[in-house]
Amino acid sequence: MLDHPLPDRDAWVLLFSNSSLPVLRATKRRLEEMRADLDNVDARELARVILHDPIMTVRVLAYIQPFRGRSLQHDIATIAGAVMMAGLLPFFRRFDALPTIEDSLHECDPHALLGVLHAIRRAQRAADYAHDWAIRRHDLNLEEVRIAALLHDLAEILVGCFAPALALEIQARRRAQPKLRSSEAQMQVIGMSFQDIQLALCKVWHLPDLLGQLIDDSQADNPRVRNVSLAVRLARHSANGWNDPALPDDYREIGELINLTPDAVRQHLDPDATAAAD
Repeated sequence: MLDHPLPDRDAWVLLFSNSSLPVLRATKRRLEEMRADLDNVDARELARVILHDPIMTVRVLAYIQPFRGRSLQHDIATIAGAVMMAGLLPFFRRFDALPTIEDSLHECDPHALLGVLHAIRRAQRAADYAHDWAIRRHDLNLEEVRIAALLHDLAEILVGCFAPALALEIQARRRAQPKLRSSEAQMQVIGMSFQDIQLALCKVWHLPDLLGQLIDDSQADNPRVRNVSLAVRLARHSANGWNDPALPDDYREIGELINLTPDAVRQHLDPDATAAAD
């Protein structure tokens, strides 16, 4: 495990690109069950398993790039369609004997695994939020938005897997200074932001250009990027509880995005608000 910052962004990219990225133990178990019953594999169920796991999702996206035709050059194919295009048997052969996050962090501080699992759960919630709002916005490709939200904080998850001590230090600084921005804590500990690493990974792994655009918060004037960014923000803030002081601003901006009042957004999202309204 890495216990010191790497010198630059390229070094982080090289580390992740040359490593076998671990997936959730539940993902590995479900894929093994499907492989054992290959004749009855449902492509949509397979896609749901993949899209529940950020690292598995990016592994599959990188795998399917050579199978994408020119007509898909600027779009993210659906995971189910791309896997069927590649072939189920080659797919399961490629992703045999996957390492798991739980095994990788087994001998580390227990808080390291909890931190990674927490970040993954946050990514799953962000993907659900983004998908819901994309439906309301009549977005033409819901899966693109879902994937972008799921992968928005991928670099944070990867640093947690490969450099758990540094990830814990970033978390400790944020707890000690609640007003410290995540990107500032990252700069203090590793000398750069997670998003810098992530955008570079998109290029090195030859992921669709559109995916890089959708996870780039600097392009937030684009409604689709804003959809993703706000979903990630809401997942992060609500993870602290539905009384987090940042949430009212989130409700206002989400309402502007999907044409609802802030109070309607709050009642839709906050279980306590819904109960109070009843």
